[in-house]
Amino acid sequence: MGEFELIRRHFQRAKSGPAVALGIGDDCALLTPSPGHQLAISSDMLVEGHHFFPDVDPQALGHKALAVNLSDLAAMGARPLGFTLALALPQADDGWLHAFSDGLLALADDHGCPLVGGDTTRGPLNLCITVFGEVTPGHALRRDAARAGDELWLSGRTGEARLALERLRGTAWALAAPNDEDLCRQRLERPAPRLALGQALAGVAHAALDLSDGLAGDLGHILTASGVGAEIDLAALPVAPALQPLADADRLECLLNGGDDYELLFTAPASARDHILRAGTASATPVQRIGCITAEAGLRLLGPDGRMRPMSARSYDHFA
Repeated sequence: MGEFELIRRHFQRAKSGPAVALGIGDDCALLTPSPGHQLAISSDMLVEGHHFFPDVDPQALGHKALAVNLSDLAAMGARPLGFTLALALPQADDGWLHAFSDGLLALADDHGCPLVGGDTTRGPLNLCITVFGEVTPGHALRRDAARAGDELWLSGRTGEARLALERLRGTAWALAAPNDEDLCRQRLERPAPRLALGQALAGVAHAALDLSDGLAGDLGHILTASGVGAEIDLAALPVAPALQPLADADRLECLLNGGDDYELLFTAPASARDHILRAGTASATPVQRIGCITAEAGLRLLGPDGRMRPMSARSYDHFA
């Protein structure tokens, strides 16, 4: 199977979305955004051995490769238009490609985000997706827009993906705790991009991002960009049943420093509370107030004893 047969068999489709004037098969794709909208563009790379294990289910890998990019659009309040895929493969394995493209394109269909082009080559397994979306000017949820007095909100819950990762690594404390391994593994390998919620928050919430490197560390990006601080109420954080048997320190590590959650963390004025709750209901996405934005710089954690403690806003760094 040659390169062009590989593309035709596994990735090329007869139909594309309404924004696609020209898709796969030419030197460039042509997209037509809605009049008066801005383009939102994001790229993510997944490298075998760094972002996923070599034996990962290829269908799950296809799903996650696109999901992490769609999550970036969700964090900006954008609507998907299409995406490109750059794929390096050690070999053209027809069965692997069938499963991978099935997971990838099923999620694309779910969110109206067609594959419009890309590239393939031989090399170590490496996936790079660039996703394109659109958003109304002035409505994008930017990291630098948090304001003192805003409430801090979280979609879904954090920590299960980190627990699944530690179990796959053979970490003792993760293996010792009874948990719903299938659910945690799904949270790690098949995250759900919160697109409907993000679009409902556009123009209403102030700042947002998606949680890829841990709640505390990713929140730190908002605080730095906006020049503000934050307080998190530990008692307000949703705790998955799988995390409840863990020791306090391990549970807190999963909740605050886990990563791969791809939930939305966002700030909004108190006046937007009813809108946010309705948006959560309409998008079938749990939302929870977990703290507030402060004028005082730094990140602090309110413990169950009522004491406020400073905490580090650290996050994963590929080159640290």
